[in-house]
Amino acid sequence: MQLEGPFATITAGWQERELADDELDEHLGSNATNLALWSRRQEVLDRDPDFAAAHRRRRIELTDLQELYLIGVRHTSRALTELREQTERSERAKRFALSDAEEVLRSLDRRHLERVREINASFYEATRPHEHPLIAAHRGEVAGLLGAAQAVVMTGGHVGELLDALHLFNVVPAGLERLPVIAWSAGAMVLTERVVLFNDNVSRGPRAPEVYDDGLGLLRDVVVLPSAHKRLHMHNTERMSLMARRFAPAVCVPLDPGSRVDVTPDGSLPADAPILDPDGRVSTFAARAVDPATARGATDG
Repeated sequence: MQLEGPFATITAGWQERELADDELDEHLGSNATNLALWSRRQEVLDRDPDFAAAHRRRRIELTDLQELYLIGVRHTSRALTELREQTERSERAKRFALSDAEEVLRSLDRRHLERVREINASFYEATRPHEHPLIAAHRGEVAGLLGAAQAVVMTGGHVGELLDALHLFNVVPAGLERLPVIAWSAGAMVLTERVVLFNDNVSRGPRAPEVYDDGLGLLRDVVVLPSAHKRLHMHNTERMSLMARRFAPAVCVPLDPGSRVDVTPDGSLPADAPILDPDGRVSTFAARAVDPATARGATDG
């Protein structure tokens, strides 16, 4: 699809550098308008002290929740490693134990996401952003800009800042769901139903992937993994296999600089989209669809 604009750009993940978008604008033929979502949110936080205080309390609670959830994830991941190292045990007993530990990990993910939703729902119910004149005015302006756009371009950066701004200004119902979207990095991650953070290359050793928050839900049954070969130990098929099974029935889509996945009009992945198979190797979406063993493994995960 050839997109000529006008474009609406979303660079909120860049935070204070949000409007340093000259290069992006040039790539788009100087035919783009930045929605300035992060700057709009900062104005709200500066000028609406009651909303800002509630926003700050929610941030603290969500941070505590994430860090406590990670303690459980780390311990369960270590238990899985220890179980895999039990080479002298019965293979059947070992398989049962590994399956149980993996289910604990998935249960931690599910319960954590449920609690994140509860905190966010309580925040929006208590603050009622649509009743704040400044927020309502910004929402109207954002909706107008999206209404004039032919496509949206969304960059990366801090995924939490990006998500927060997108939700505050109702970007999906304001028009994002009806427009073609070009997105990468954190911008691609937030299009999915579930945002997963990951990094195998931190200084203290590989860090277990963590569920962070609901995404926008425009891409279903997909977990996006940007810069996969840079940030994941893709050669470690055991580790990649666990990731694929952990987030099934969603498929994990590893992306690297220069790669491109054109989602079909009905929101499905194209046949050549790269995915992690349950065996921990990179395959394609088409191969998963035609391989009964692979498809069954993803569903049963």
